[in-house]
Amino acid sequence: MVDAHRTFVIVGGGLAGAKAAETLRAEGFTGRVILIGDERDHPYERPPLSKGYLCGKEERDVVFVHEPAWYAQNDIELHLGQPVTSIDREGGSVRLGDGAVIHYDKLLLATGSEPRRLDIPGTDLAGVHHLRRLAHADRMRQVLATLGRDNGHLVIAGAGWIGLEVAAAARGYGAEVTVIEPEPTPLHQAVGPELGQFFADLHRDRGVRFHFGTRLTEIIGQDGMVLAARTDDGDEHPAHSVLAAIGAAPRTGLAEAAGLALVDRAHGGGVAVDASLRTSDPEIYAAGDIAAVHHPLLDIRLRVEHWANALNGGPAAARAMLGRDVSYDRVPYFFSDQYDLGMEYSGWAPPGSYDQVVLRGDAGKREFIAFWLKDRRVLAGMNVNVWDVTDDIQGLIRSGTPVDTDVLADPATALGAVPPAP
Repeated sequence: MVDAHRTFVIVGGGLAGAKAAETLRAEGFTGRVILIGDERDHPYERPPLSKGYLCGKEERDVVFVHEPAWYAQNDIELHLGQPVTSIDREGGSVRLGDGAVIHYDKLLLATGSEPRRLDIPGTDLAGVHHLRRLAHADRMRQVLATLGRDNGHLVIAGAGWIGLEVAAAARGYGAEVTVIEPEPTPLHQAVGPELGQFFADLHRDRGVRFHFGTRLTEIIGQDGMVLAARTDDGDEHPAHSVLAAIGAAPRTGLAEAAGLALVDRAHGGGVAVDASLRTSDPEIYAAGDIAAVHHPLLDIRLRVEHWANALNGGPAAARAMLGRDVSYDRVPYFFSDQYDLGMEYSGWAPPGSYDQVVLRGDAGKREFIAFWLKDRRVLAGMNVNVWDVTDDIQGLIRSGTPVDTDVLADPATALGAVPPAP
């Protein structure tokens, strides 16, 4: 009954916010739960937007976290299509775009990220796209189908995960695809040059053209339509549509305006939170893409933009809001599907952090596990078309123990039985 007079407000209608609301009810919270999202769609998950739904393999309904009726059944008050314009920390309230003011006892910010924009001529043309929201995926699905039917050309700026997944989807429809990337390989910052080359070969085998070491400088069009894309080396690439897939930026405007502590962009950006996902204001928490967490296991401040972080971070923040003892130390995890390749990645191994890459399995057959190590300690592992090994990979990461790399590379030895370094 103590909870009945309390109001918990969640700002953000994505996976983190929806799972936080679910957890509050599952943990027995009886007060008001108000979920505010600036999109009109019910809370949804983002992976299908560049994977199954975009490829035409899944229906639109697969994206939603809960059935629409679930929110009323669990007494979750929804404000959809309504942005929060400001936070009054002293008064304990948020103001909506229509001027309404909502009081909170605890506030969770789960506002996610927004796509970075190309700052070049021609981005106002109708054929220039981004992929972040469900409405974007609805539009891109139609675009790819049209390009495939008409033998059209798609130019993708950026060879990160979104760029490569869209490239795979576009080839599935039959579209011609050119990827422009300033780094020397795809996924250079995510998996390094060793595995980046593997993904380049995967896509080249399916007909994707790469143009590395260059950037887009202009999108050329006529009568509002895209005709070509020009790069800084003077080349001109045929294009009927362009996708900007150059990364995402955390949506921290609300937090910044409210005076919450932030992390500068050079160190990853985001809202600074402790291991319980609490911000510099003890009544305000942050989860998902915007949360820069002091990670107890890795002993660094880390901001992760992947599905699993929203899936697990939202519930962790909800429990912390309820006064539970929370230490958010999940090993970072994400997955990708491209053509007939599926992969899972666990850990954190940015360029410069590792001194060795060990492969187990057959990269030629595209069935292997890659490990990134520092002083023979496993920092990260990626399983490619090899399944049910995530727990073992994460166990190696959590142990922090130097391992015998020869045995690590040997598929005959179970991952759970890899011995320490001699």
